[in-house]
Amino acid sequence: MELIKKNIHMNKLKCRSSLQLTLDDDFNVPDVKPDIDRIITQQGDVKINEIKAMNGKLLIKGELGFNVLYFSEEDARPIHNISGEIPFDEVINMESTCSDDDPIVKWELDDLSAGLINSRKLSVRSVLSLNVSVEELYDEETGVMVEGPEDVQYISKKIEITDISVDKKDTFRIKDEIILPTNKGNVISILFDSIRLSNIEVRLLEDKFTIKGEMPVFILYASESEESPIEYYETELSFGGTVDCNGCREDMIEDITFRILNKNIEIKPDMDGEERVIDLEVILEIVVKVYEIQEPEILYDVYSPCKEITPVFREAAYENLVIKNNSKHRISDRLRVSDNQPKILQICHSDGVIRIDDIIPNGAELQVEGIIDLNILYISEDDLRPLASLRGAIPFTQVIEVKGMNPDSSYEVRPSLDQLSVIMLDSDEIEVKAVMNLNTIVFDRITESIITDLEVADLDIEKLQSMPGIIGYVVKKDDSLWNIAKRYYTTVDSIMEINDLDDDSIKEGDKLIIMKKVEVVL
Repeated sequence: MELIKKNIHMNKLKCRSSLQLTLDDDFNVPDVKPDIDRIITQQGDVKINEIKAMNGKLLIKGELGFNVLYFSEEDARPIHNISGEIPFDEVINMESTCSDDDPIVKWELDDLSAGLINSRKLSVRSVLSLNVSVEELYDEETGVMVEGPEDVQYISKKIEITDISVDKKDTFRIKDEIILPTNKGNVISILFDSIRLSNIEVRLLEDKFTIKGEMPVFILYASESEESPIEYYETELSFGGTVDCNGCREDMIEDITFRILNKNIEIKPDMDGEERVIDLEVILEIVVKVYEIQEPEILYDVYSPCKEITPVFREAAYENLVIKNNSKHRISDRLRVSDNQPKILQICHSDGVIRIDDIIPNGAELQVEGIIDLNILYISEDDLRPLASLRGAIPFTQVIEVKGMNPDSSYEVRPSLDQLSVIMLDSDEIEVKAVMNLNTIVFDRITESIITDLEVADLDIEKLQSMPGIIGYVVKKDDSLWNIAKRYYTTVDSIMEINDLDDDSIKEGDKLIIMKKVEVVL
């Protein structure tokens, strides 16, 4: 008698950890830059340069890059910028079982502020969250059938498994150029830029997937024009392409996320030799996960009328995909300029970041609460302060329907801003309209009993002798032919044949004749 085994690919979340750190540093204004009179706004980005596991800890090295836009009264061009980096080197404690695994590290810039110490020195402070998770992909060996004598009886069952067919990282390069329109001056230097991703669509194909999306681009620059020393230009670039992905198919389920890993903006001369061409190169980091739902049959129970067979069970833990969906939500609100800020003459640029404060599971729903953190650049009515920024937050509460979710389910909601428009109502007030995309993925934590071995022994002769060779049996609640046959040392086929049954379905109160299949020889 041989237990035939098969490896079944499973996955589960092994461990998770997070850390919030504060980065703080002071920076002197370079000699080539004029004094700071007032800070207008600031922006930041994080780069992770190294991830190293060691002795149950995770070492993460990176840097916060920042750009501060400021106003100076000393120069004919009143707007200038200062850029720099704040390096960080942090250790996150991990469970010992996860110390050698490949972690997934995600970051979020919770806050960034620049303060003026004096006209030649500023302070930059930020709050950064690092979230680390480790997923375990493993093969679970389980019995699927038994080879041996004909009297060995076994039954199988189907289980649903979410198999990760593809789990990798990749990059996608976007190259494009922007030619300034004729009513814009030549570029001396770029002072402030904003690039983000929106409306990304992914389609799986055989061993590859296609992507297409949009990339809003904003550039504020120092111009050669004496009439307009500071100018800006805003546009939207479309991009698309194909990425190789061995092992994926059109009928699988994708969970592919994108993030701007690096960007490079250079000014090039046009055909007339004037600095009017903006060469843009953006590298996207792609985290690729492709799932396939499988329903393998595994061994459920084994017995024999002629031998005592005891299956050896073990509990296997894994996660199954419940749902993955993208839900879009429209949000609108109004913001007012505070009394100590100049009035709005014209809006230059608006940008926003979605910050989730809490996710509350409620039955088959997830209630998502958070804010859209807005930063708006505008031209003011005050000639002494021609450029100003308005910061604001729009709160939201959205409900995501998740059919099949239970209290033990794990979930992740990844927000993105697909559309953002800001309309000036008057010099004091603006209206904000946004379309927010909540990419939601939910997994069930499953524990399944699997058969890993069989213990075989001779029958208990005394027990068999005490049992009648033939009995009449009245079916009880929750009985099955399998359990009855196993209890009385016979087979399902034998009971069906004796009782002239067409199939193995029975109900409470049915009367059966059961004949013991094995005979005891003294």
